[in-house]
Amino acid sequence: MATDPGRSFAGRITRALHRVWDAIRHLTTSSPSRFAVLVFASLILLFTALLSIPAASTTGRTSLADAVFTAVSTICVTGLTTVDIATHFSPLGKVIIFVGVNIGGMGVLTLASILGLVISKRLGLRAKLIAASDSNPLRAHAGPVNEGQTVRLGEVGQLLRTVALSTLVIEGTVALALYPLLLLAGIGPFEALWEAPFYAAMAFTNTGFTPNPGGLTPFADDYVLMTVLMAAVFLGSIGFPVIYALWKHLWDVRRWPLHTKLTIITTVLLFFAGAAAFLVLEYNNPKTFGSMDAWDTTFQAFFLSAMTRSGGFAVVDVGELYGSSLVVGSMLMFVGGGSASTAGGIKVTTLAVLALAVWSEAKGRQTVESFGRRIPSDVQRVALSVVAWGATIVALSTIVIAQISQEPTADVLFDVISAFGTVGLSTGLTADLEDPAVYVMALTIFMGRIGTVTLAAAVAATSRSQLYSLPVERPIVG
Repeated sequence: MATDPGRSFAGRITRALHRVWDAIRHLTTSSPSRFAVLVFASLILLFTALLSIPAASTTGRTSLADAVFTAVSTICVTGLTTVDIATHFSPLGKVIIFVGVNIGGMGVLTLASILGLVISKRLGLRAKLIAASDSNPLRAHAGPVNEGQTVRLGEVGQLLRTVALSTLVIEGTVALALYPLLLLAGIGPFEALWEAPFYAAMAFTNTGFTPNPGGLTPFADDYVLMTVLMAAVFLGSIGFPVIYALWKHLWDVRRWPLHTKLTIITTVLLFFAGAAAFLVLEYNNPKTFGSMDAWDTTFQAFFLSAMTRSGGFAVVDVGELYGSSLVVGSMLMFVGGGSASTAGGIKVTTLAVLALAVWSEAKGRQTVESFGRRIPSDVQRVALSVVAWGATIVALSTIVIAQISQEPTADVLFDVISAFGTVGLSTGLTADLEDPAVYVMALTIFMGRIGTVTLAAAVAATSRSQLYSLPVERPIVG
Protein backbone atom coordinates (compact mmCIF):
# COMPACT_ATOMS: atom_id res chain seq x y z
CA MET A 1 0.00 0.00 0.00
CA ALA A 2 1.44 3.37 -0.98
CA THR A 3 2.25 5.89 1.76
CA ASP A 4 0.31 9.14 1.65
CA PRO A 5 2.91 11.88 0.99
CA GLY A 6 0.81 14.46 2.83
CA ARG A 7 0.45 12.35 5.95
CA SER A 8 4.14 11.44 5.83
CA PHE A 9 5.13 15.10 5.59
CA ALA A 10 2.73 16.06 8.39
CA GLY A 11 4.13 13.27 10.54
CA ARG A 12 7.67 14.49 10.00
CA ILE A 13 6.64 18.03 10.95
CA THR A 14 4.87 16.74 14.06
CA ARG A 15 7.88 14.69 15.12
CA ALA A 16 10.17 17.66 14.51
CA LEU A 17 7.95 19.93 16.63
CA HIS A 18 7.92 17.32 19.39
CA ARG A 19 11.73 17.18 19.32
CA VAL A 20 11.94 20.97 19.49
CA TRP A 21 9.46 21.04 22.38
CA ASP A 22 11.39 18.31 24.22
CA ALA A 23 14.61 20.25 23.74
CA ILE A 24 13.03 23.45 25.09
CA ARG A 25 11.52 21.58 28.05
CA HIS A 26 14.86 19.96 28.83
CA LEU A 27 16.58 23.33 28.58
CA THR A 28 14.18 24.98 31.00
CA THR A 29 13.82 22.17 33.52
CA SER A 30 17.36 20.82 33.69
CA SER A 31 18.70 23.94 35.40
CA PRO A 32 17.05 26.91 37.15
CA SER A 33 19.77 29.16 35.76
CA ARG A 34 18.84 28.21 32.20
CA PHE A 35 15.20 28.77 33.05
CA ALA A 36 16.10 32.22 34.39
CA VAL A 37 17.88 33.18 31.17
CA LEU A 38 14.92 32.07 29.08
CA VAL A 39 12.38 33.93 31.24
CA PHE A 40 14.50 37.10 31.35
CA ALA A 41 14.89 37.02 27.56
CA SER A 42 11.16 36.44 27.08
CA LEU A 43 10.29 39.35 29.37
CA ILE A 44 12.69 41.62 27.50
CA LEU A 45 11.00 40.71 24.21
CA LEU A 46 7.58 41.35 25.75
CA PHE A 47 8.52 44.75 27.17
CA THR A 48 10.28 45.69 23.94
CA ALA A 49 6.97 45.14 22.16
CA LEU A 50 5.05 47.07 24.82
CA LEU A 51 7.43 50.05 24.72
CA SER A 52 7.31 50.07 20.91
CA ILE A 53 3.59 50.73 20.67
CA PRO A 54 2.80 54.34 19.64
CA ALA A 55 0.78 55.08 22.79
CA ALA A 56 3.81 54.36 24.99
CA SER A 57 5.74 57.42 23.76
CA THR A 58 4.96 61.10 23.47
CA THR A 59 6.21 61.18 19.88
CA GLY A 60 4.29 58.09 18.80
CA ARG A 61 7.46 56.30 17.78
CA THR A 62 10.32 54.55 19.56
CA SER A 63 13.10 53.03 17.48
CA LEU A 64 13.85 49.34 17.84
CA ALA A 65 17.26 49.99 19.40
CA ASP A 66 15.79 52.39 21.97
CA ALA A 67 12.91 50.03 22.77
CA VAL A 68 15.23 47.04 23.21
CA PHE A 69 17.69 48.99 25.34
CA THR A 70 14.98 50.48 27.56
CA ALA A 71 13.35 47.07 27.99
CA VAL A 72 16.68 45.50 28.97
CA SER A 73 17.47 48.38 31.33
CA THR A 74 13.99 48.07 32.87
CA ILE A 75 13.85 44.31 33.39
CA CYS A 76 17.49 44.26 34.54
CA VAL A 77 16.83 47.27 36.87
CA THR A 78 19.76 49.24 35.48
CA GLY A 79 18.67 52.80 34.77
CA LEU A 80 20.89 53.49 31.78
CA THR A 81 18.91 54.94 28.91
CA THR A 82 19.34 56.10 25.35
CA VAL A 83 16.31 58.41 25.59
CA ASP A 84 15.01 60.78 28.24
CA ILE A 85 12.50 58.70 30.21
CA ALA A 86 10.71 61.80 31.51
CA THR A 87 10.04 63.38 28.12
CA HIS A 88 10.11 60.50 25.62
CA PHE A 89 7.66 58.11 27.24
CA SER A 90 3.99 58.84 27.82
CA PRO A 91 2.19 58.05 31.10
CA LEU A 92 1.41 54.60 29.66
CA GLY A 93 5.08 54.06 28.85
CA LYS A 94 6.08 55.06 32.37
CA VAL A 95 3.52 52.64 33.83
CA ILE A 96 5.03 49.87 31.69
CA ILE A 97 8.50 50.78 32.97
CA PHE A 98 7.21 50.91 36.57
CA VAL A 99 5.75 47.40 36.29
CA GLY A 100 8.86 46.03 34.56
CA VAL A 101 11.19 47.44 37.17
CA ASN A 102 9.26 45.79 40.00
CA ILE A 103 9.26 42.46 38.16
CA GLY A 104 12.97 42.66 37.54
CA GLY A 105 13.72 43.93 41.03
CA MET A 106 12.08 41.03 42.84
CA GLY A 107 13.71 38.52 40.52
CA VAL A 108 11.94 36.61 37.80
CA LEU A 109 12.30 33.21 39.49
CA THR A 110 11.24 34.62 42.84
CA LEU A 111 8.18 36.32 41.34
CA ALA A 112 7.19 33.15 39.50
CA SER A 113 7.49 31.19 42.74
CA ILE A 114 5.43 33.79 44.64
CA LEU A 115 2.66 33.56 42.03
CA GLY A 116 2.77 29.77 42.27
CA LEU A 117 2.57 29.98 46.05
CA VAL A 118 -0.43 32.31 45.86
CA ILE A 119 -2.26 30.11 43.36
CA SER A 120 -1.52 26.65 44.77
CA LYS A 121 -0.97 27.60 48.45
CA ARG A 122 2.11 25.36 48.52
CA LEU A 123 5.52 24.88 46.91
CA GLY A 124 6.78 21.62 45.49
CA LEU A 125 10.43 20.56 45.64
CA ARG A 126 11.18 21.79 42.11
CA ALA A 127 9.58 25.17 42.85
CA LYS A 128 11.61 25.43 46.05
CA LEU A 129 14.82 24.66 44.18
CA ILE A 130 14.00 27.27 41.53
CA ALA A 131 13.17 29.90 44.15
CA ALA A 132 16.24 29.03 46.23
CA SER A 133 18.48 29.47 43.20
CA ASP A 134 17.53 33.15 43.19
CA SER A 135 18.86 33.50 46.75
CA ASN A 136 21.94 31.33 46.40
CA PRO A 137 23.81 30.38 43.19
CA LEU A 138 25.08 27.17 44.79
CA ARG A 139 21.47 25.93 44.88
CA ALA A 140 21.07 26.30 41.12
CA HIS A 141 22.19 22.82 40.17
CA ALA A 142 20.86 19.33 40.56
CA GLY A 143 23.62 17.97 42.78
CA PRO A 144 23.78 17.92 46.57
CA VAL A 145 24.70 21.00 48.58
CA ASN A 146 26.83 19.81 51.48
CA GLU A 147 27.58 23.08 53.21
CA GLY A 148 25.20 25.15 55.34
CA GLN A 149 23.12 27.59 53.35
CA THR A 150 21.96 31.09 54.11
CA VAL A 151 18.39 30.08 53.26
CA ARG A 152 17.45 26.41 53.68
CA LEU A 153 14.90 24.76 51.41
CA GLY A 154 12.45 24.52 54.29
CA GLU A 155 12.59 28.31 54.67
CA VAL A 156 12.00 29.14 51.00
CA GLY A 157 8.28 29.74 51.51
CA GLN A 158 8.99 32.17 54.33
CA LEU A 159 11.63 33.90 52.22
CA LEU A 160 9.16 34.37 49.35
CA ARG A 161 6.62 35.90 51.72
CA THR A 162 9.37 38.18 53.03
CA VAL A 163 10.28 39.25 49.48
CA ALA A 164 6.69 40.13 48.60
CA LEU A 165 5.91 41.76 51.93
CA SER A 166 9.17 43.72 52.18
CA THR A 167 8.79 45.01 48.62
CA LEU A 168 5.26 46.25 49.27
CA VAL A 169 6.00 47.65 52.72
CA ILE A 170 9.30 49.36 51.87
CA GLU A 171 8.10 50.86 48.59
CA GLY A 172 4.83 51.92 50.20
CA THR A 173 6.58 53.51 53.17
CA VAL A 174 9.08 55.31 50.96
CA ALA A 175 6.27 56.57 48.71
CA LEU A 176 4.35 57.89 51.73
CA ALA A 177 7.50 59.64 52.98
CA LEU A 178 8.26 61.13 49.56
CA TYR A 179 4.78 62.48 48.81
CA PRO A 180 4.81 65.45 51.24
CA LEU A 181 8.46 66.11 50.39
CA LEU A 182 7.59 66.37 46.71
CA LEU A 183 4.72 68.72 47.55
CA LEU A 184 7.11 70.94 49.54
CA ALA A 185 9.50 70.88 46.57
CA GLY A 186 6.82 72.45 44.36
CA ILE A 187 5.45 69.35 42.63
CA GLY A 188 1.69 69.42 42.11
CA PRO A 189 -0.53 67.12 44.22
CA PHE A 190 -1.55 64.96 41.25
CA GLU A 191 1.98 64.71 39.85
CA ALA A 192 3.38 63.90 43.30
CA LEU A 193 0.76 61.16 43.71
CA TRP A 194 2.35 59.40 40.72
CA GLU A 195 5.98 60.42 41.17
CA ALA A 196 6.21 59.30 44.81
CA PRO A 197 5.63 55.57 44.13
CA PHE A 198 7.70 55.83 40.94
CA TYR A 199 10.70 57.21 42.84
CA ALA A 200 10.12 54.66 45.62
CA ALA A 201 10.25 51.78 43.14
CA MET A 202 13.29 53.18 41.35
CA ALA A 203 15.13 53.62 44.65
CA PHE A 204 14.30 50.24 46.22
CA THR A 205 15.03 48.36 42.98
CA ASN A 206 18.26 50.37 42.57
CA THR A 207 17.23 51.42 39.05
CA GLY A 208 17.52 55.21 39.02
CA PHE A 209 14.98 56.22 36.38
CA THR A 210 13.40 59.60 37.12
CA PRO A 211 9.86 60.56 35.99
CA ASN A 212 10.40 64.33 35.85
CA PRO A 213 12.63 66.39 33.52
CA GLY A 214 15.95 67.27 35.13
CA GLY A 215 16.01 64.18 37.33
CA LEU A 216 17.09 64.88 40.91
CA THR A 217 18.68 68.24 40.08
CA PRO A 218 15.60 70.21 41.29
CA PHE A 219 15.90 68.40 44.64
CA ALA A 220 19.67 68.81 45.06
CA ASP A 221 19.25 70.85 48.26
CA ASP A 222 16.49 68.71 49.74
CA TYR A 223 18.57 66.52 52.04
CA VAL A 224 15.56 64.87 53.65
CA LEU A 225 14.24 63.64 50.29
CA MET A 226 17.68 62.47 49.21
CA THR A 227 18.22 60.69 52.54
CA VAL A 228 14.95 58.81 52.06
CA LEU A 229 16.14 57.75 48.60
CA MET A 230 19.51 56.63 50.01
CA ALA A 231 17.77 54.56 52.69
CA ALA A 232 15.59 52.86 50.07
CA VAL A 233 18.63 52.17 47.88
CA PHE A 234 20.46 50.67 50.88
CA LEU A 235 17.53 48.38 51.76
CA GLY A 236 17.27 47.22 48.16
CA SER A 237 21.00 46.62 47.83
CA ILE A 238 21.53 44.41 50.89
CA GLY A 239 19.41 41.61 49.45
CA PHE A 240 16.27 39.74 50.41
CA PRO A 241 18.08 36.98 52.36
CA VAL A 242 19.61 39.68 54.57
CA ILE A 243 16.21 41.36 55.05
CA TYR A 244 14.81 37.93 55.93
CA ALA A 245 17.58 37.31 58.48
CA LEU A 246 17.13 40.77 60.02
CA TRP A 247 13.39 40.24 60.21
CA LYS A 248 13.95 37.03 62.22
CA HIS A 249 16.86 38.17 64.42
CA LEU A 250 17.11 41.95 64.17
CA TRP A 251 18.52 42.57 67.66
CA ASP A 252 20.29 39.23 68.15
CA VAL A 253 23.47 39.78 66.13
CA ARG A 254 24.94 36.45 67.26
CA ARG A 255 22.22 34.61 65.33
CA TRP A 256 22.82 36.47 62.09
CA PRO A 257 24.07 34.15 59.32
CA LEU A 258 27.62 34.72 58.10
CA HIS A 259 26.23 36.02 54.80
CA THR A 260 24.27 38.74 56.61
CA LYS A 261 27.29 39.83 58.66
CA LEU A 262 29.61 39.98 55.65
CA THR A 263 27.04 41.83 53.54
CA ILE A 264 26.28 44.54 56.09
CA ILE A 265 29.89 45.07 57.19
CA THR A 266 31.26 45.24 53.63
CA THR A 267 28.39 47.49 52.48
CA VAL A 268 28.96 49.98 55.30
CA LEU A 269 32.75 49.96 54.80
CA LEU A 270 32.40 50.62 51.07
CA PHE A 271 29.83 53.34 51.73
CA PHE A 272 32.17 55.30 54.02
CA ALA A 273 35.32 54.53 51.99
CA GLY A 274 33.67 55.69 48.77
CA ALA A 275 32.38 58.90 50.38
CA ALA A 276 35.84 59.66 51.79
CA ALA A 277 37.45 59.08 48.40
CA PHE A 278 34.99 61.33 46.56
CA LEU A 279 35.33 63.99 49.26
CA VAL A 280 39.13 64.07 48.94
CA LEU A 281 39.22 63.85 45.15
CA GLU A 282 36.40 66.25 44.25
CA TYR A 283 36.42 68.94 46.95
CA ASN A 284 38.26 71.40 44.66
CA ASN A 285 36.52 70.46 41.40
CA PRO A 286 34.59 73.62 40.42
CA LYS A 287 32.23 71.59 38.21
CA THR A 288 31.12 69.24 40.99
CA PHE A 289 31.86 69.88 44.69
CA GLY A 290 34.13 72.90 44.39
CA SER A 291 31.30 75.44 44.54
CA MET A 292 29.64 73.85 47.62
CA ASP A 293 30.22 74.50 51.29
CA ALA A 294 31.62 71.86 53.64
CA TRP A 295 28.24 70.40 54.62
CA ASP A 296 26.98 70.19 51.03
CA THR A 297 30.24 68.61 49.87
CA THR A 298 30.14 65.99 52.61
CA PHE A 299 26.50 65.07 52.02
CA GLN A 300 26.91 64.89 48.24
CA ALA A 301 29.99 62.69 48.67
CA PHE A 302 27.95 60.20 50.70
CA PHE A 303 25.08 60.39 48.22
CA LEU A 304 27.42 59.75 45.28
CA SER A 305 29.01 56.84 47.15
CA ALA A 306 25.61 55.26 47.74
CA MET A 307 24.49 55.74 44.13
CA THR A 308 27.68 54.34 42.57
CA ARG A 309 27.08 51.12 44.47
CA SER A 310 24.01 50.54 42.28
CA GLY A 311 21.46 53.27 43.02
CA GLY A 312 21.91 55.13 39.76
CA PHE A 313 20.52 58.51 40.87
CA ALA A 314 22.79 61.49 40.23
CA VAL A 315 22.84 65.13 41.28
CA VAL A 316 26.24 66.17 40.01
CA ASP A 317 27.17 65.67 36.35
CA VAL A 318 29.08 62.38 36.32
CA GLY A 319 30.82 63.40 33.11
CA GLU A 320 32.45 66.31 34.97
CA LEU A 321 34.09 64.15 37.65
CA TYR A 322 37.86 63.97 37.70
CA GLY A 323 39.38 60.88 36.13
CA SER A 324 40.48 59.64 39.54
CA SER A 325 36.90 59.85 40.80
CA LEU A 326 35.67 57.94 37.76
CA VAL A 327 38.10 55.15 38.67
CA VAL A 328 36.77 55.07 42.24
CA GLY A 329 33.21 55.06 40.93
CA SER A 330 34.05 52.24 38.52
CA MET A 331 35.47 50.15 41.36
CA LEU A 332 32.35 50.67 43.48
CA MET A 333 30.04 49.89 40.56
CA PHE A 334 31.94 46.71 39.74
CA VAL A 335 31.47 45.45 43.30
CA GLY A 336 27.77 46.42 43.45
CA GLY A 337 25.45 45.31 46.25
CA GLY A 338 24.43 42.17 48.09
CA SER A 339 23.63 38.77 46.63
CA ALA A 340 19.97 38.14 45.72
CA SER A 341 19.36 41.88 45.88
CA THR A 342 18.08 44.44 43.40
CA ALA A 343 21.68 45.65 42.94
CA GLY A 344 24.18 44.36 40.41
CA GLY A 345 27.94 43.88 40.26
CA ILE A 346 30.00 40.96 41.50
CA LYS A 347 28.39 41.43 44.96
CA VAL A 348 29.89 42.55 48.25
CA THR A 349 30.06 39.03 49.65
CA THR A 350 32.20 37.99 46.69
CA LEU A 351 34.63 40.78 47.55
CA ALA A 352 34.52 39.85 51.24
CA VAL A 353 35.24 36.16 50.58
CA LEU A 354 38.17 36.98 48.30
CA ALA A 355 39.56 39.50 50.79
CA LEU A 356 39.33 36.91 53.57
CA ALA A 357 41.04 34.34 51.34
CA VAL A 358 43.89 36.75 50.57
CA TRP A 359 44.25 37.59 54.27
CA SER A 360 44.30 33.91 55.24
CA GLU A 361 46.94 33.19 52.59
CA ALA A 362 49.06 36.08 53.84
CA LYS A 363 48.78 34.76 57.41
CA GLY A 364 49.67 31.25 56.29
CA ARG A 365 46.38 29.72 57.42
CA GLN A 366 45.11 26.50 55.89
CA THR A 367 41.44 27.55 55.93
CA VAL A 368 39.45 30.73 55.38
CA GLU A 369 37.50 31.63 58.49
CA SER A 370 35.25 34.47 59.63
CA PHE A 371 33.10 34.97 62.75
CA GLY A 372 33.81 31.44 63.96
CA ARG A 373 32.80 29.84 60.66
CA ARG A 374 34.87 28.17 57.95
CA ILE A 375 34.23 29.25 54.37
CA PRO A 376 34.55 26.15 52.15
CA SER A 377 36.79 26.05 49.11
CA ASP A 378 33.93 25.70 46.62
CA VAL A 379 32.55 29.10 47.69
CA GLN A 380 36.00 30.61 47.20
CA ARG A 381 36.25 29.09 43.71
CA VAL A 382 32.82 30.45 42.77
CA ALA A 383 33.80 33.92 44.04
CA LEU A 384 36.98 33.85 41.98
CA SER A 385 35.06 32.68 38.91
CA VAL A 386 32.48 35.48 39.29
CA VAL A 387 35.25 38.10 39.37
CA ALA A 388 37.05 36.55 36.41
CA TRP A 389 33.92 36.31 34.29
CA GLY A 390 32.85 39.82 35.27
CA ALA A 391 36.23 41.31 34.36
CA THR A 392 36.16 39.42 31.04
CA ILE A 393 32.69 40.69 30.15
CA VAL A 394 33.67 44.27 31.01
CA ALA A 395 36.92 44.08 29.04
CA LEU A 396 35.34 42.61 25.90
CA SER A 397 32.40 45.03 25.94
CA THR A 398 34.74 47.99 26.44
CA ILE A 399 36.92 46.94 23.50
CA VAL A 400 33.96 46.42 21.16
CA ILE A 401 32.12 49.63 22.08
CA ALA A 402 35.30 51.71 22.02
CA GLN A 403 36.05 50.38 18.55
CA ILE A 404 32.53 51.10 17.29
CA SER A 405 32.14 54.54 18.86
CA GLN A 406 35.78 55.74 18.81
CA GLU A 407 35.03 57.54 22.09
CA PRO A 408 37.59 57.97 24.92
CA THR A 409 38.26 54.63 26.55
CA ALA A 410 37.84 56.06 30.06
CA ASP A 411 34.26 57.15 29.31
CA VAL A 412 33.46 53.85 27.59
CA LEU A 413 34.87 51.83 30.49
CA PHE A 414 32.83 53.78 33.05
CA ASP A 415 29.56 53.31 31.18
CA VAL A 416 30.29 49.63 30.48
CA ILE A 417 30.94 48.95 34.17
CA SER A 418 27.78 50.90 34.98
CA ALA A 419 25.91 48.62 32.58
CA PHE A 420 27.48 45.44 33.93
CA GLY A 421 26.83 46.53 37.53
CA THR A 422 23.26 47.57 36.58
CA VAL A 423 23.95 50.98 38.13
CA GLY A 424 22.65 53.48 35.59
CA LEU A 425 25.20 56.29 35.97
CA SER A 426 26.66 57.60 32.73
CA THR A 427 29.24 60.10 31.54
CA GLY A 428 26.77 60.96 28.76
CA LEU A 429 28.22 58.40 26.37
CA THR A 430 25.37 55.88 26.30
CA ALA A 431 22.75 58.31 24.99
CA ASP A 432 24.95 59.12 21.97
CA LEU A 433 25.92 55.58 20.98
CA GLU A 434 25.13 54.18 17.54
CA ASP A 435 22.73 51.26 17.30
CA PRO A 436 25.39 48.47 17.10
CA ALA A 437 27.06 49.80 20.26
CA VAL A 438 23.63 50.15 21.93
CA TYR A 439 22.98 46.45 21.38
CA VAL A 440 26.39 45.54 22.81
CA MET A 441 25.67 47.69 25.85
CA ALA A 442 22.26 46.01 26.25
CA LEU A 443 23.92 42.59 26.11
CA THR A 444 26.36 43.74 28.79
CA ILE A 445 23.44 44.77 31.02
CA PHE A 446 21.76 41.40 30.45
CA MET A 447 24.90 39.45 31.35
CA GLY A 448 25.53 41.70 34.34
CA ARG A 449 22.06 41.09 35.74
CA ILE A 450 21.88 37.33 35.25
CA GLY A 451 25.50 36.57 34.47
CA THR A 452 27.19 36.44 37.85
CA VAL A 453 24.53 34.25 39.42
CA THR A 454 24.10 32.08 36.34
CA LEU A 455 27.82 31.66 35.78
CA ALA A 456 28.34 30.88 39.44
CA ALA A 457 25.59 28.27 39.17
CA ALA A 458 27.20 26.87 36.03
CA VAL A 459 30.54 26.54 37.83
CA ALA A 460 28.88 24.82 40.77
CA ALA A 461 26.92 22.55 38.47
CA THR A 462 30.02 21.30 36.70
CA SER A 463 31.35 19.59 39.81
CA ARG A 464 30.98 15.82 39.47
CA SER A 465 32.07 12.96 41.66
CA GLN A 466 35.46 11.67 40.58
CA LEU A 467 36.66 8.26 41.74
CA TYR A 468 40.32 8.95 41.04
CA SER A 469 42.83 11.75 41.48
CA LEU A 470 45.56 12.82 39.08
CA PRO A 471 49.23 13.23 40.03
CA VAL A 472 50.01 16.58 41.66
CA GLU A 473 52.29 19.12 40.01
CA ARG A 474 52.55 22.74 41.16
CA PRO A 475 53.06 25.47 38.53
CA ILE A 476 54.87 28.60 39.62
CA VAL A 477 52.37 31.33 40.53
CA GLY A 478 53.21 34.95 41.21
